Amino acid sequence: MSGATRRVVVVGGGTAGWLAALIIQDAARRAGIALDLTMVESSRIPTIGVGEGSTAVFRQILLHLGLDELEFLRETEATIKYGIRHKDWRRVGVTYDGPIDDPHLVSDTPPGVSSSWLNQYCVASGRSVADPHLFRYLLDRRKAPFLFKDDGGVLPVSRFHHAFHFDQSLVGGYLRSKAQGIELIDAQVTGVTKHPETGHIETLVLDDGDPLPAEFVIDCTGFRRALIAGEMGGEWVSYANDLPVNRAMPFWVELEGGEEINPYTLAWARDAGWMWSIPTQARYGCGYVYCDRFKSPDEAQAEIETALGHPIEPRADIRIDAGRLDRAWIGNCLAVGLSSSFLEPLEATSIHGTIVQLLVFTQFHLKAEAGGMDRHRKAYNETVARQVDDFRSFINLHYATEREDTEFWRFVRAECIHKETRDRLALWADHMPRHDDFKPFPGGFAHIEEQLYYPVLDGLGHLDRNVARAEMAQNPTLRAHARKTTEALVKEFKRAARIAPGHRAFLDTLAG
Repeated sequence: MSGATRRVVVVGGGTAGWLAALIIQDAARRAGIALDLTMVESSRIPTIGVGEGSTAVFRQILLHLGLDELEFLRETEATIKYGIRHKDWRRVGVTYDGPIDDPHLVSDTPPGVSSSWLNQYCVASGRSVADPHLFRYLLDRRKAPFLFKDDGGVLPVSRFHHAFHFDQSLVGGYLRSKAQGIELIDAQVTGVTKHPETGHIETLVLDDGDPLPAEFVIDCTGFRRALIAGEMGGEWVSYANDLPVNRAMPFWVELEGGEEINPYTLAWARDAGWMWSIPTQARYGCGYVYCDRFKSPDEAQAEIETALGHPIEPRADIRIDAGRLDRAWIGNCLAVGLSSSFLEPLEATSIHGTIVQLLVFTQFHLKAEAGGMDRHRKAYNETVARQVDDFRSFINLHYATEREDTEFWRFVRAECIHKETRDRLALWADHMPRHDDFKPFPGGFAHIEEQLYYPVLDGLGHLDRNVARAEMAQNPTLRAHARKTTEALVKEFKRAARIAPGHRAFLDTLAG
């Protein structure tokens, strides 16, 4: 991205496109880089809008960009998310929660001690690893993360970052409304002209006939991957052998008047896959992610209607080919969001991955000059490939269950558990997962490491209490400290959950 004033064009809006525009614009401003930024977004391309969950990184980027969180909640009909409730994954009738706060951040960790000591203690003592998490109690009681002040303002219950649920079409519109200094062109890109020697995109051909010159292009065209694959030759690396679901049937379930709103994503394991349920302030955005080797679309719909006890109206039936591009950055074209990769929405990796990729790009590669561009592209592509491969492995772990009650689950158990998953489970049969088991992620950006693995491993029954007890027995002082800390946190967090207002009451107050 060389040149005095850098002309960057983002193609395709939505949540990913406007996040890309705002993050790159903000980074350029902070770095003193002159930027001419254009968004090409067509109002004629519809969105399904059935609900999406984020991670805490989304809240952090909102605050970093100077956006008002309460306004965001009000304008986008978003709700609070504390984690994921996994139902029937280990076996039918067993539910476990994955809260996204980290109690180690508010605890006195002794010098030289593993970052996972509270998790180890909980496993050793036969407690759920969710016990010392504030978000467990806010989730259970469906409470808000803020207290009301006498002056009408709000006060955070804790220092932990929560996440959100939202309708992505509303979020894209909100982010668009906050964009300043970005030219918006309502059009579709129908083709490109490329430099005959470098193969870089020189101009974008729009459906209104006008050519649009570009020095650097961000492809946010979603599943179409119109530029990175169609024009730049990116190839798809499929995860079909490791992630068994290949279709998604989204639908809505309306909220009843006055009904409390769940501050968690529900992931409900079903006969041929799993169902998600993501609340906005108006409805639950739901869907069945399933494998058509074992269920036809009609059979999938019938199964969900039986489970819910009422008819549904599918908004689509989408084919899924989970995977990623072999290169997310080719020439002068960078793919972001669904243009770069797609995984089933089990752990809210999509928007999280988009934000982290943009932060990696702006921190390490935004200032890249032409002479070193090949090196920058190689480093970035390796980072993105590693990120998405790690997402794949984490999602794959969820399928390492005890279930054998349907043909789908028997197939998954026999054919779909990745070698890395098997190797890690073998490793953690000998010791509790610890931070050192995971390679650091570039820039120290948020990534899937032991704090996210622990609830899943614990919930699926993969952690050996005897191993945890043996490790804690090696340090009686730490064991006593962990017991005292856990008891204090549980007491404090239960109290916080008692005094926090209800989730719906909090959201209703924002609406005025």
